[in-house]
Amino acid sequence: QVRLVESGGGLVQAGGSLRLSCTASGLTFRRYTLGWFRQAPGKEREFVAAIKWSDYTYYGDSMEGRFTISRDNAKNMVFLQMDSAKHEDTAVYCCAAATAMSGNSRDYDYWGQGTQVTVSS
Repeated sequence: QVRLVESGGGLVQAGGSLRLSCTASGLTFRRYTLGWFRQAPGKEREFVAAIKWSDYTYYGDSMEGRFTISRDNAKNMVFLQMDSAKHEDTAVYCCAAATAMSGNSRDYDYWGQGTQVTVSS
């Protein structure tokens, strides 16, 4: 059974930093692209970033620069570093796994439950 479990969410002040983690199990980690998506209340799900096993990365519009995605293939983990946090970054952040690089949520086969990030003004 494939599981993706996020951690590291919480409350952060505007301008601060936060690092999210996602631990995967039940899949051959190196074969998957891992991505991060977010969804704010009343808004559509939004692509943040994705990373292949080779460390090739792909960022959503306006995401590169403040968000950095990385992965540790030995530990089956993917990370999302958020810097210079803004109020509009407040959302539930989910990690997901796909067999190919994509920014489209429909291409992702497995999803975590998500972790809440709240940025205070």
